Amino acid sequence: MTEPSATPFSIDPATPSDIPLVLSLVRELAEYEGLAREVQATEALLHEALFGPSPVAHAVIARDGGTPAGFALYFFSFSTFLARPGLYLEDLFVRPAFRRRGLGRQLLAHLARLAVDRGCGRMEWSVLNWNETALRVYRAAGARPMSEWTVQRLTGQALRDLAAAAPAAPPASGR
Repeated sequence: MTEPSATPFSIDPATPSDIPLVLSLVRELAEYEGLAREVQATEALLHEALFGPSPVAHAVIARDGGTPAGFALYFFSFSTFLARPGLYLEDLFVRPAFRRRGLGRQLLAHLARLAVDRGCGRMEWSVLNWNETALRVYRAAGARPMSEWTVQRLTGQALRDLAAAAPAAPPASGR
């Protein structure tokens, strides 16, 4: 089956006025993934994370004309092996009406450009095993699974319990 030709979408950094849209897109992604019950994000929390005094993440919004079509949310990590930063893609979502038009790949390419321009040694993300559509896009873009690695996560009480085993940390320097 032949893919429709890619339509050039505009991709721009999210602005504070985009926060309600970003939250809506996060919720749409969670619904698609069957994880809507896990969304705890609020406009206030997203605003702090993206535009507060010490932003910890960034977002870009893709539009078709003026119509929001998708988004990507990412942050910078660091590889001790490479001694270089990395770009971690937290979320990428394309609204159903805009799928199969090359937007997923265009968002990935946009982030790859940001990563290369910032001197990143790699770009990484996680994808649900069942999301074959996304996996096809990622493989076609050159991504490869890291089968020798397993994602680990601490949340909620387990995170608080482990933190309680250490003395209080001094405030971060913000650098």
